[in-house]
Amino acid sequence: MSHHLTFILAGDPNQLTGGYLYDARMVEALREQGWSVEVIGLAGRFPEPDATAAQSMEDALARQPEGAKIVIDGLALGGLPEVIAKHSKRLELTALVHHPLADETDLDQAQRTRFTLSETRSLTAVNRIIATSAFTARRLADFNVEAARIAVIEPGVEPAPLAEYENDSAATGQHLLCVATLIPRKGQDVLIDALARLNEYDWRCDLIGSPDRDPRFAEKIAHLIREHGLEDRICLHGEQSEEALGQAYHEADLFVLPSFYEGYGMVISEALARGLPVITTTGGALAHTLPDAAGLSVPPRDSQALTQALKRWFDEPDLRKYLYLGAGKPGKILPTGKPPAPLSPRHC
Repeated sequence: MSHHLTFILAGDPNQLTGGYLYDARMVEALREQGWSVEVIGLAGRFPEPDATAAQSMEDALARQPEGAKIVIDGLALGGLPEVIAKHSKRLELTALVHHPLADETDLDQAQRTRFTLSETRSLTAVNRIIATSAFTARRLADFNVEAARIAVIEPGVEPAPLAEYENDSAATGQHLLCVATLIPRKGQDVLIDALARLNEYDWRCDLIGSPDRDPRFAEKIAHLIREHGLEDRICLHGEQSEEALGQAYHEADLFVLPSFYEGYGMVISEALARGLPVITTTGGALAHTLPDAAGLSVPPRDSQALTQALKRWFDEPDLRKYLYLGAGKPGKILPTGKPPAPLSPRHC
């Protein structure tokens, strides 16, 4: 007889972001080990829940039998402490925290305080907590969470074809890739500002990520691209299938993640699994996710520093070779079977 577990998330469970992919892989691994897993995607607005979100969480928990094992993603859990506390005595609740809600970028002080208070109450009510990095586990001490209640489970990655290193003396036709939801914390605006100073180099950049989480910021990114006259060099592709994303990694020369803060930075591991060097920031757990020999790190929000790091990539062939080797690139591996689907640009 299999064990049973219910996994509760905010919104559509099939979203192709790092956090949702982490959740999906956890569900898949549990099922492979014989668990029966029900996945529930909650309706309503998160992380500041509206009445629909609160009722959706209440309904999902109320129909669970006494003693049921429930995992709740932090995006859904943090803003609903009253609902969580109401059911905490009869259910075995586990919180899955990618990073605290209060650490999101562009919050005002009132929002940050509300998130801190509500998430502290929610985390106090659950039996245990899964953190996706040691950095996040340490951060949870500020939410009155004892270390004994936390288990750290870092993301894993699937084996993938490795990027190709060409022994070149000049960086010609460099293909840059950034995979991140279009929200302020991911820093795509900083990347565009940095690239706008590098028109003399031969590069193009693909931005892959859903524009739906923050449409205003997504429009800001599209406006910045137009404002700098980079429509022919920077393409906004929106969210892509796993197959198309694999092709994008395969074609890229360099992965860039300009995030201000990450609780882990799963896409860094995805890039390194494909032998891609990385330029990123030291925001949050990113300072500990990228090996020194596999990329360059700059302070978050610093477009000038990001420009200089990219300029080094373009100007220094020895550096490119060093970082490719550090990213684990032993040689070219060609994919087999049918060719991957091409990217479908939304704006280009």
